[in-house]
Amino acid sequence: MKKENPNAGHRSRMKARYLKNGINDFHDHEVLEILLYYCYPQKNTNDIAHKMLKEFGSLHNLFEADVEILTKALGCTENIAILLNLVPQLANRYFRSRWSKKVVLDSIEVASEYAINLFVGNTVEYFYIFCLDAQLKLIHTALISKGTIDETAAYPREIVREVIKHGAANVIISHNHPGGTIKPSMADNETTRIVSDGLGFIGVNLVDHIIVVGDMYFSYASRNHGRFVKGYLT
Repeated sequence: MKKENPNAGHRSRMKARYLKNGINDFHDHEVLEILLYYCYPQKNTNDIAHKMLKEFGSLHNLFEADVEILTKALGCTENIAILLNLVPQLANRYFRSRWSKKVVLDSIEVASEYAINLFVGNTVEYFYIFCLDAQLKLIHTALISKGTIDETAAYPREIVREVIKHGAANVIISHNHPGGTIKPSMADNETTRIVSDGLGFIGVNLVDHIIVVGDMYFSYASRNHGRFVKGYLT
């Protein structure tokens, strides 16, 4: 005889609530509880969700933890740890897939939104360049380097190689500060200057350098127009 799930009624009500109202009126532990339905078909996932959040403090800490750390801290299987770890990576893919390859990054607002979406789920520093044509239409997005929790290296030679390869007339560079402040560092200023000078030698404009922290950003074009970057005005 098939064993009946004692939590079936509660799960049905939770799913109906989600289908009716979406996820915005759910508490964090309830969001996690629903996700865990697909890991624990017979267990009370409300209790499990509370324990996970107590261990890691927040959803983002939980989802951004390494698989090995999750399995050790939670005593869960590798499959469950992978599912949790996969959430921010799926979010990143989702946001990136929303953008057309023909998007025009001709304003700080559009370019910063594109950059913010690009860094969703990243827990270390990434350095990207956006290769643009003369009308600031996106040609190609290239990952130049991946760093540690608080630093990355920008390689002008790699940037120039990507620019030449894709025939870019303009470039936006962007990196994130996953564990820090939105304020640019002295190293960020120096990187901006070096990249701008290097691109200038081959007749390419550095339009902007965007620094991202979560859903916030700093734009050199909005603060230092004419000093390091050309800006969006053509």
